Amino acid sequence: MAKKTTNTPPNVVERNIGLVGQITQYLLDHPEIFASLPDEFELVVLPEDDPEIRQHNLELLDEVGTSKPIVFARGPSPAGQRSPAAQAQPLCATGNGHTINKTGRL
Repeated sequence: MAKKTTNTPPNVVERNIGLVGQITQYLLDHPEIFASLPDEFELVVLPEDDPEIRQHNLELLDEVGTSKPIVFARGPSPAGQRSPAAQAQPLCATGNGHTINKTGRL
């Protein structure tokens, strides 16, 4: 059985909404990426500069599970949520063994 998340990070909903908004904007700016994604999938947001949220989101995936393909979206947190020491990294998504980088190429 999946392990329950014991420590919910503060402001987890707000932090994840900011991340999803950033990913959504990126996808809208680069619609060619949709051709590389499955029709139905579970999106798991893994902020590179927020290990607390990254771990929480992976634990949620483990708890909930899914029968759909999983697409992992990695990138920096929005500026207002980013830790001062964080380095901005290009957004990329991985799924079905493929990585989609900032240019939308596999």
